[in-house]
Amino acid sequence: MASQAPDIETADDAIAHLRSLAQPDARAGMARFGINTSSALGLSIPLLRRAARRIGRNQQVAEELWRTGIHEARILAAFVADPAASGSALLERWVADLDSWDLTDQFCNTLVCRTADPYRLVDRWCPRPETFVRRAGFALIAALAVHDKQAGDDRFLALLPKIEAAAADDRNFVKKAVNWALRQIGKRNAALNRAAIACAGRLAARPERPARWIGRDALRELTSDKVRLRLEA
Repeated sequence: MASQAPDIETADDAIAHLRSLAQPDARAGMARFGINTSSALGLSIPLLRRAARRIGRNQQVAEELWRTGIHEARILAAFVADPAASGSALLERWVADLDSWDLTDQFCNTLVCRTADPYRLVDRWCPRPETFVRRAGFALIAALAVHDKQAGDDRFLALLPKIEAAAADDRNFVKKAVNWALRQIGKRNAALNRAAIACAGRLAARPERPARWIGRDALRELTSDKVRLRLEA
């Protein structure tokens, strides 16, 4: 039986480990998916998750990893940061550094949705003009729709106007996140499915091209047999 890999105890250890796994050839594939590879090593998410398990929750290591500016080190930072120790000031610094959709989504889905008051950050980030800050707001809605099992329907019904307000934004990384947020709300339960379908119908009828795309794409999934059967189960 192979021996278990030793824990990674410092940020320097983590960076050395990531560099030892670097796959420069993989960067071209990442770029084809719209990932900003200017500071990337070419590592997959499964490799980063394995590294995160070796580190465990470690706020000091997370903050040091983020400061390196290395793409995968920042994703790893989101994996190992302690949500309870990641206050508003740190999250605002980190959201301002976002420069790629995959980093944005991992930041929100792994870290921000588990912090003390993520809905306040939704309120702050969704209206912001910066591409990846705005994406973060809507990626956070999508993450909360999946992970916040205790929230009532009213919490998500109150977010639908934010989706409608941003639906005219034609930036690819924004409109896809707005669409994602709407679809995840609509897959949460039958009542929210009906509300999300109504919202998508309004968007599909709007004159703006991105709003129509968001609405029509969301309607395809939210009215599908797959979603209907899951919600009826």
